[in-house]
Amino acid sequence: MRVYGRRKVLALAAGVLAAATACSGNVAPQPSKAAATSSASPSPSAPAPAVTQAEAAQVFSKITVTDDRLRAKSDLQGRLAMAVDLTTGGQTQLTVAAYLSTDYAPPRHRWGTPTLFVPRFAPGEPAPWFSALAMRDGSPALLTFAKSDRWRLSSMAQLLPGQDVPEIQRDADGYATALAPDDKSITISPQFMGPVHASVAETGTAGVTAGLVAAGPYTTDVAEQIATLREQAKNDGFSYDSIFSADNYPVYALRTEDGGALIQYSLSRTTSTTTKTAEDDYIPVPESAQWAITTPVLRRTLKLIETHQYAAAVPPLKAPAPAAVIAHDGALTRASGQ
Repeated sequence: MRVYGRRKVLALAAGVLAAATACSGNVAPQPSKAAATSSASPSPSAPAPAVTQAEAAQVFSKITVTDDRLRAKSDLQGRLAMAVDLTTGGQTQLTVAAYLSTDYAPPRHRWGTPTLFVPRFAPGEPAPWFSALAMRDGSPALLTFAKSDRWRLSSMAQLLPGQDVPEIQRDADGYATALAPDDKSITISPQFMGPVHASVAETGTAGVTAGLVAAGPYTTDVAEQIATLREQAKNDGFSYDSIFSADNYPVYALRTEDGGALIQYSLSRTTSTTTKTAEDDYIPVPESAQWAITTPVLRRTLKLIETHQYAAAVPPLKAPAPAAVIAHDGALTRASGQ
């Protein structure tokens, strides 16, 4: 996260986050209710939304079925390029790595019938999107599809054990509400969720964002891991650092029934190891990176880049509490060294 100016970003976020800074503890999301509705309803003369629920169902089916067929081992020319063309955002890097790291035999998935969360965008919306909750290989996963020239899969994260998607607010016709990037009715505005998470994953309970995101395996535990590995590397004669960045990945936010939000976002993690004494100290290449680096050890440097996708339940500003990471998926997507 330091690479894009943590202090500047956090300064911008300070006003929105102030009410949540003193909070502690974790708030478990409410169980999902597919048929949840709100009292709000469009007028009878309201125009048809930019994306209908029927269209969203077709998009989900078409992309997941096509993706599965391309993942089946075959000699089809350009198979990876076609698979990549189904994706955008962080899913592009993850798809490339899934093919290259498995000798073009990426895992195939079995999908269940989705529960759709389709925002009511006005006709002519230039960048519509929608989310879907579906069983993937027997476990619930949250997906988001975005449209530019056509529909593509942008995000996919598996729900963590014991977590549920919070109840999404819907109007009388079943449509959800998308939040603006700078929405200030929640404890962390959508545009700041990635940077705040990145800060917590790097600094844990010692940073300025401590307490804004609940402790767990993808936040404070990562910070502890980084600190331990940095000290271990120092003792072994290496330098080590691992930083997170929100880059320019898209962010998607839906209003929840409690006034909070379900936010989906991506982060990259760059881990660098460098020798200090050069000649006799070698850096072992981890097994997870051997598909990208052909030698078992490196003499000077090792750089590992991971792509991670998350979903978080963010409380409303009227009831501040730590945001909770409820879904995650990610993998090593690039590796290099010398």
